Amino acid sequence: MDLIPFNPLDKRNLATSIADTIFEQEVHPLSELQPFNGAGIYAIYYKGDFPLYKNMTLKNKNEFTQPIYAGKAVPEGARKGGLCLDVPIGDNLYKRLNEHRKSIVSANNLDIKDFYCRFLLVDDIWIPLGESLLIEKTRPLWNVVVDGFGNHDPGGGRYKQQMSAWDTIHPGRNWATKLQGGKSKDEITQEIINFLA
Repeated sequence: MDLIPFNPLDKRNLATSIADTIFEQEVHPLSELQPFNGAGIYAIYYKGDFPLYKNMTLKNKNEFTQPIYAGKAVPEGARKGGLCLDVPIGDNLYKRLNEHRKSIVSANNLDIKDFYCRFLLVDDIWIPLGESLLIEKTRPLWNVVVDGFGNHDPGGGRYKQQMSAWDTIHPGRNWATKLQGGKSKDEITQEIINFLA
């Protein structure tokens, strides 16, 4: 038998620590979130009556156990490379959650009052690692099956892209109507049913 000593600094153990810690954080109504500073990871939860999400709502009825979406917000400049050592702390995590709030509000078949979130401020070097394991552990519907929730307006000249599954199931974002057809609503609906079964 080959025994391997535990290494607390192994990237998998570090990621597990970050992903587990987010579940200890307070849950906030997404509609009432107040500005705050910091970057990190987050999980969004749904507790409404959209028929396709009934199983998820049941899981989140008494306690929040199944995120519908998980993501990250990194400090300004992080996407351009570098360690961001001299980057001032901004409100990137709040801004990202607020972008999601606006997308939900624009959808014609969702109610922002049914959405909640928890988040964890994380040192920027660990944010991508924490997000990856959070998604791997919880497999949120809008990350795995109904992609496109986190999309931004692609801008002029790039509207030949396909409409996302999220915009097909939850129409309402003005810019998404300019995109080309993607998967059919029936096809996405069946994928959701299979995933949440």
